[in-house]
Amino acid sequence: VRVQTFGGSDKSSNGHRYDSIAFANGMIKMGMSCQLIHYVHDEHDKFFKVCQRFDFIIVRCNPGQIKADGGDQGLFDNGMRGIRKLGIQVWPSPDVMEFMGAKDALCKVAHLNIGLEDTLAYYSVQDFSAGFKKTMAFQPRVLKQNRGSSGEGIWIIKLKAGNYCSEFGERSCTDDEVLSLMEANDNHAEEHTVAELVEFCVNGRNAKSGTWTSKGVGKYLEGGRAAGGQLVDQRFCPRIVEGELRYNC
Repeated sequence: VRVQTFGGSDKSSNGHRYDSIAFANGMIKMGMSCQLIHYVHDEHDKFFKVCQRFDFIIVRCNPGQIKADGGDQGLFDNGMRGIRKLGIQVWPSPDVMEFMGAKDALCKVAHLNIGLEDTLAYYSVQDFSAGFKKTMAFQPRVLKQNRGSSGEGIWIIKLKAGNYCSEFGERSCTDDEVLSLMEANDNHAEEHTVAELVEFCVNGRNAKSGTWTSKGVGKYLEGGRAAGGQLVDQRFCPRIVEGELRYNC
Protein backbone atom coordinates (compact mmCIF):
# COMPACT_ATOMS: atom_id res chain seq x y z
CA VAL A 1 0.00 0.00 0.00
CA ARG A 2 2.11 2.84 -1.31
CA VAL A 3 0.51 5.64 0.69
CA GLN A 4 1.25 3.89 4.00
CA THR A 5 4.54 3.86 5.91
CA PHE A 6 6.77 0.96 4.76
CA GLY A 7 3.91 -0.14 2.48
CA GLY A 8 1.42 -1.06 5.20
CA SER A 9 1.06 -1.81 8.91
CA ASP A 10 2.04 -5.46 8.28
CA LYS A 11 5.43 -4.48 6.78
CA SER A 12 8.89 -4.00 8.20
CA SER A 13 11.16 -1.08 7.24
CA ASN A 14 12.42 -3.14 4.28
CA GLY A 15 8.94 -3.02 2.71
CA HIS A 16 8.23 -6.73 3.19
CA ARG A 17 6.14 -8.65 5.73
CA TYR A 18 8.20 -9.56 8.77
CA ASP A 19 8.47 -13.29 8.06
CA SER A 20 8.88 -13.04 4.26
CA ILE A 21 12.63 -12.47 4.58
CA ALA A 22 12.96 -15.57 6.76
CA PHE A 23 10.98 -17.61 4.21
CA ALA A 24 13.22 -16.43 1.37
CA ASN A 25 16.47 -16.98 3.26
CA GLY A 26 15.35 -20.46 4.27
CA MET A 27 14.81 -21.44 0.65
CA ILE A 28 18.07 -19.85 -0.46
CA LYS A 29 19.90 -21.76 2.27
CA MET A 30 18.46 -24.97 0.84
CA GLY A 31 19.96 -24.18 -2.56
CA MET A 32 16.95 -22.63 -4.25
CA SER A 33 16.81 -19.34 -6.11
CA CYS A 34 14.24 -17.06 -4.46
CA GLN A 35 13.33 -13.47 -5.36
CA LEU A 36 10.94 -11.14 -3.55
CA ILE A 37 8.78 -9.13 -5.95
CA HIS A 38 6.11 -6.56 -5.17
CA TYR A 39 2.73 -6.59 -6.89
CA VAL A 40 1.82 -3.09 -8.10
CA HIS A 41 -1.60 -3.04 -9.72
CA ASP A 42 -0.49 -0.39 -12.25
CA GLU A 43 1.94 -3.00 -13.63
CA HIS A 44 -0.40 -5.99 -13.46
CA ASP A 45 0.47 -7.49 -16.85
CA LYS A 46 4.22 -6.98 -16.37
CA PHE A 47 4.05 -8.65 -12.93
CA PHE A 48 2.38 -11.79 -14.25
CA LYS A 49 4.78 -12.07 -17.18
CA VAL A 50 7.60 -12.15 -14.62
CA CYS A 51 5.71 -14.76 -12.56
CA GLN A 52 5.66 -17.11 -15.57
CA ARG A 53 9.46 -17.46 -15.28
CA PHE A 54 9.32 -19.08 -11.84
CA ASP A 55 8.72 -22.71 -10.85
CA PHE A 56 6.38 -21.77 -8.02
CA ILE A 57 4.93 -18.69 -6.35
CA ILE A 58 4.37 -18.07 -2.64
CA VAL A 59 1.80 -15.31 -2.19
CA ARG A 60 2.49 -13.06 0.79
CA CYS A 61 -0.19 -10.43 0.21
CA ASN A 62 -2.65 -9.86 3.04
CA PRO A 63 -6.35 -9.69 2.13
CA GLY A 64 -7.37 -6.06 1.70
CA GLN A 65 -3.91 -4.75 0.80
CA ILE A 66 -4.44 -4.70 -2.97
CA LYS A 67 -7.78 -2.93 -2.62
CA ALA A 68 -6.27 -0.43 -0.17
CA ASP A 69 -3.73 0.52 -2.85
CA GLY A 70 -6.48 1.05 -5.43
CA GLY A 71 -6.17 -2.34 -7.13
CA ASP A 72 -8.60 -5.18 -7.77
CA GLN A 73 -8.22 -8.35 -5.65
CA GLY A 74 -10.35 -10.31 -8.12
CA LEU A 75 -8.08 -9.36 -11.01
CA PHE A 76 -5.02 -10.46 -9.02
CA ASP A 77 -6.68 -13.75 -8.05
CA ASN A 78 -7.60 -14.50 -11.67
CA GLY A 79 -4.01 -13.81 -12.65
CA MET A 80 -2.81 -16.38 -10.13
CA ARG A 81 -5.37 -18.87 -11.41
CA GLY A 82 -3.88 -18.33 -14.86
CA ILE A 83 -0.41 -19.05 -13.47
CA ARG A 84 -1.68 -22.36 -12.04
CA LYS A 85 -3.12 -23.32 -15.42
CA LEU A 86 0.41 -23.03 -16.80
CA GLY A 87 1.50 -25.75 -14.36
CA ILE A 88 3.17 -23.35 -11.92
CA GLN A 89 2.26 -23.98 -8.29
CA VAL A 90 0.78 -21.10 -6.28
CA TRP A 91 0.70 -21.27 -2.46
CA PRO A 92 -1.85 -20.50 -1.21
CA SER A 93 -4.06 -20.58 -4.27
CA PRO A 94 -6.85 -17.99 -4.56
CA ASP A 95 -9.46 -20.71 -4.12
CA VAL A 96 -7.87 -21.99 -0.91
CA MET A 97 -7.79 -18.42 0.40
CA GLU A 98 -11.44 -17.93 -0.52
CA PHE A 99 -12.66 -21.05 1.25
CA MET A 100 -10.18 -21.39 4.13
CA GLY A 101 -8.44 -18.02 4.40
CA ALA A 102 -11.30 -16.33 6.21
CA LYS A 103 -11.11 -16.42 9.99
CA ASP A 104 -14.35 -18.40 10.28
CA ALA A 105 -12.44 -21.43 8.98
CA LEU A 106 -11.58 -21.87 12.67
CA CYS A 107 -15.23 -22.64 13.35
CA LYS A 108 -15.20 -25.45 10.81
CA VAL A 109 -12.73 -27.39 12.96
CA ALA A 110 -14.22 -26.39 16.31
CA HIS A 111 -15.58 -29.89 17.02
CA LEU A 112 -12.48 -31.77 15.85
CA ASN A 113 -9.68 -32.84 18.20
CA ILE A 114 -7.66 -29.80 17.10
CA GLY A 115 -10.50 -27.35 17.73
CA LEU A 116 -12.30 -25.73 20.67
CA GLU A 117 -16.07 -25.98 20.93
CA ASP A 118 -16.47 -22.42 22.15
CA THR A 119 -15.13 -21.03 18.85
CA LEU A 120 -17.89 -18.96 17.26
CA ALA A 121 -18.35 -16.73 14.22
CA TYR A 122 -20.61 -13.70 14.29
CA TYR A 123 -22.23 -12.09 11.27
CA SER A 124 -24.97 -10.06 12.96
CA VAL A 125 -25.10 -7.59 15.83
CA GLN A 126 -27.56 -9.74 17.76
CA ASP A 127 -25.49 -12.92 17.54
CA PHE A 128 -22.31 -11.07 18.46
CA SER A 129 -23.77 -9.33 21.50
CA ALA A 130 -25.35 -12.49 22.92
CA GLY A 131 -22.59 -14.91 21.97
CA PHE A 132 -19.64 -12.81 23.11
CA LYS A 133 -21.17 -12.11 26.53
CA LYS A 134 -21.55 -15.86 26.99
CA THR A 135 -18.02 -16.82 25.91
CA MET A 136 -16.37 -13.90 27.72
CA ALA A 137 -17.90 -15.05 31.01
CA PHE A 138 -16.23 -18.45 30.55
CA GLN A 139 -12.60 -17.92 29.47
CA PRO A 140 -10.21 -15.19 28.25
CA ARG A 141 -10.89 -14.60 24.57
CA VAL A 142 -9.29 -13.73 21.25
CA LEU A 143 -11.67 -11.68 19.13
CA LYS A 144 -10.67 -11.42 15.45
CA GLN A 145 -11.99 -9.32 12.66
CA ASN A 146 -12.00 -11.05 9.28
CA ARG A 147 -10.05 -8.57 7.19
CA GLY A 148 -6.27 -8.89 7.01
CA SER A 149 -3.70 -10.64 9.15
CA SER A 150 -1.48 -7.84 10.39
CA GLY A 151 -2.93 -7.96 13.90
CA GLU A 152 -5.18 -4.91 13.61
CA GLY A 153 -8.60 -5.74 14.98
CA ILE A 154 -7.34 -8.86 16.76
CA TRP A 155 -7.93 -8.45 20.48
CA ILE A 156 -6.82 -10.54 23.46
CA ILE A 157 -9.51 -9.90 26.05
CA LYS A 158 -9.76 -10.75 29.75
CA LEU A 159 -12.24 -9.95 32.49
CA LYS A 160 -10.57 -7.38 34.73
CA ALA A 161 -12.24 -8.95 37.78
CA GLY A 162 -11.25 -12.48 36.67
CA ASN A 163 -14.65 -13.85 37.70
CA TYR A 164 -14.99 -16.55 35.05
CA CYS A 165 -17.65 -19.25 35.35
CA SER A 166 -16.61 -22.91 35.52
CA GLU A 167 -18.82 -24.20 32.69
CA PHE A 168 -19.44 -22.71 29.24
CA GLY A 169 -22.93 -21.21 29.18
CA GLU A 170 -23.28 -21.02 32.95
CA ARG A 171 -23.59 -17.24 32.83
CA SER A 172 -23.27 -14.23 30.52
CA CYS A 173 -21.42 -10.98 31.12
CA THR A 174 -23.34 -7.81 31.87
CA ASP A 175 -22.85 -4.64 29.83
CA ASP A 176 -21.01 -2.87 32.65
CA GLU A 177 -18.34 -5.51 33.33
CA VAL A 178 -14.85 -4.16 32.65
CA LEU A 179 -12.53 -5.80 30.11
CA SER A 180 -8.75 -5.65 29.79
CA LEU A 181 -7.81 -5.68 26.10
CA MET A 182 -4.57 -5.93 24.13
CA GLU A 183 -4.45 -5.49 20.34
CA ALA A 184 -2.10 -7.83 18.48
CA ASN A 185 -0.74 -5.35 15.93
CA ASP A 186 1.18 -3.29 18.48
CA ASN A 187 0.38 -4.92 21.85
CA HIS A 188 -1.11 -1.73 23.27
CA ALA A 189 -3.56 -2.14 26.18
CA GLU A 190 -6.98 -0.61 26.75
CA GLU A 191 -9.83 -0.96 29.24
CA HIS A 192 -13.48 -0.84 28.21
CA THR A 193 -16.82 -2.14 29.37
CA VAL A 194 -18.49 -4.98 27.50
CA ALA A 195 -21.02 -2.52 26.08
CA GLU A 196 -18.27 -0.21 24.78
CA LEU A 197 -16.46 -3.07 23.08
CA VAL A 198 -19.62 -4.30 21.37
CA GLU A 199 -20.41 -0.77 20.19
CA PHE A 200 -16.87 -0.22 18.82
CA CYS A 201 -16.89 -3.54 16.97
CA VAL A 202 -20.28 -2.77 15.41
CA ASN A 203 -20.41 1.01 14.92
CA GLY A 204 -16.85 2.22 15.50
CA ARG A 205 -15.87 5.34 17.41
CA ASN A 206 -18.74 7.28 18.92
CA ALA A 207 -19.99 8.50 22.30
CA LYS A 208 -21.32 5.07 23.25
CA SER A 209 -18.06 3.23 22.50
CA GLY A 210 -15.89 5.58 24.57
CA THR A 211 -12.33 6.67 23.77
CA TRP A 212 -10.09 4.17 21.93
CA THR A 213 -6.34 4.45 21.30
CA SER A 214 -6.37 1.70 18.64
CA LYS A 215 -5.19 2.64 15.16
CA GLY A 216 -8.25 0.82 13.81
CA VAL A 217 -11.76 2.17 13.39
CA GLY A 218 -13.80 -0.84 14.47
CA LYS A 219 -16.98 -1.55 12.43
CA TYR A 220 -15.89 -5.16 11.94
CA LEU A 221 -19.33 -6.35 10.81
CA GLU A 222 -19.69 -3.57 8.24
CA GLY A 223 -21.01 -4.70 4.86
CA GLY A 224 -22.38 -7.98 6.16
CA ARG A 225 -21.22 -11.49 5.48
CA ALA A 226 -21.05 -11.03 1.69
CA ALA A 227 -18.50 -8.24 2.11
CA GLY A 228 -16.42 -10.15 4.66
CA GLY A 229 -17.95 -8.46 7.68
CA GLN A 230 -17.58 -10.91 10.53
CA LEU A 231 -15.95 -11.57 13.89
CA VAL A 232 -14.47 -14.82 15.16
CA ASP A 233 -14.46 -15.42 18.90
CA GLN A 234 -12.13 -18.11 20.24
CA ARG A 235 -10.60 -19.07 23.56
CA PHE A 236 -7.22 -17.54 24.34
CA CYS A 237 -4.54 -20.26 24.44
CA PRO A 238 -1.84 -19.00 26.83
CA ARG A 239 0.95 -21.12 25.32
CA ILE A 240 0.92 -18.85 22.26
CA VAL A 241 3.67 -16.87 24.05
CA GLU A 242 5.95 -19.87 23.39
CA GLY A 243 5.55 -19.36 19.64
CA GLU A 244 3.53 -21.07 16.94
CA LEU A 245 3.94 -23.40 13.98
CA ARG A 246 2.05 -22.92 10.71
CA TYR A 247 1.57 -25.82 8.31
CA ASN A 248 0.77 -25.53 4.60
CA CYS A 249 -0.83 -28.86 3.70
